[in-house]
Amino acid sequence: MKFPCRCLLVVGALITGCMLLVACEEEEEEAPTPTTTPAATVTGTPTPAAEVPGITDTEIILGAHCLLSGTQGVVYSTIPQAAEAYFNYINDTQGGVCGRKIVYRVEDNEDDAVKGLEVVRKLVEQDKVFAMVGNMGGTSHAAVWDYLNDESVPDILAQSGAHMFGADPEGHPWTVPIIPSYGIEGTFFGEYISQNLPGKKVAVLHQNIMSGIDALEGVKDGLDPDKNEIVSEQGYEITAVDISRQVTSMKNAGAEVVVFNGSPPFIAQAIENANRLGWEPDWFISYVNGGEIIFLFVSPEVLEGTISLGFVKLAVSTDDPAIARHHEIMRDYGGPNFGLTVYSQVLAELAVDILGRTCDNLTREGLMDAVESTQDWRSDLMLDGSTVSLSETDRRALDQMRMMRATVEDGKGKWEYFGPLFVFE
Repeated sequence: MKFPCRCLLVVGALITGCMLLVACEEEEEEAPTPTTTPAATVTGTPTPAAEVPGITDTEIILGAHCLLSGTQGVVYSTIPQAAEAYFNYINDTQGGVCGRKIVYRVEDNEDDAVKGLEVVRKLVEQDKVFAMVGNMGGTSHAAVWDYLNDESVPDILAQSGAHMFGADPEGHPWTVPIIPSYGIEGTFFGEYISQNLPGKKVAVLHQNIMSGIDALEGVKDGLDPDKNEIVSEQGYEITAVDISRQVTSMKNAGAEVVVFNGSPPFIAQAIENANRLGWEPDWFISYVNGGEIIFLFVSPEVLEGTISLGFVKLAVSTDDPAIARHHEIMRDYGGPNFGLTVYSQVLAELAVDILGRTCDNLTREGLMDAVESTQDWRSDLMLDGSTVSLSETDRRALDQMRMMRATVEDGKGKWEYFGPLFVFE
């Protein structure tokens, strides 16, 4: 199912996350080999390793600024931890990439703009990283992407749902995000609601920052105004303690459907407040809440029937060989056993593939050539039918998703995919 990119207004940045988990398989079996893209065209004479920051005869040094501390750090710190576990696996079983071990240096940005710029400068100017891979957080990354582009440092597979990071390839040619924007997600939700819940009144509850506005505009873009009306638009500060006023306002407006953009603690509070009011709308929640970890914040019974979106296989699908192998890699190479680790490995696999296509031109320019030549790449951990293609103008790696619904089985919460693959164009 394909949907046109009507008009996604946007500017902004915010935390983003991802989704899903982990796996195991027989030790003698080798890891599934992701489909790779053709090698990038190499031009010019390769630069000696000593002249390229972060490249030595034995190492490729990568960096990232991520959200590691605080309440949300409990959730999102699992992403760089799992990515590093996969890099360790590649170092151990394949000797790294281009004959060099991958070193991954991750700094805590504390989801703060000032702190983010501080640690990124350290990684670039003191640690001399080759590239930034998997930077996380809209607020902090908005403060550093100008710096990275001015310094010609690859800023690839950046993790933010803010639309702006993939919308300016000419002005920021060194930045390439990986996850779908909240505008894309909102469009998918809007399309689904108009197709399946015509006539119902809609409310949008979003973070009161630019990425939240992206989500709101996406919903407006996806909804058919002849079928559904938005009766309430409610923003909240990411530093808020209580959002009960916004929930009451949506209820009083007569909303029957709520599209929520935000992190797990806030969706837990929103749904619990709605239940106390005796209000039971249909909930659609951002993909950053779509993994099993949400059940640590909201009881399965309360969340049952809620719809979200996903773009990788579910960690609990251990009968799938790729998921089973994923769990084994995490266990053997120091990865976490919960969180967003399936998605994390997809990020790391794509990074390894891109690096592997730079061996004849192991420079920052060569890395970007490899990024932009990525075509129809896929990991066995991705949803069936989904691929990654990038170019000079198409910058967001993952833009294909499926709906999933929260269910309860034997008293435990789980997600189940349903419906077709949504493809954003």
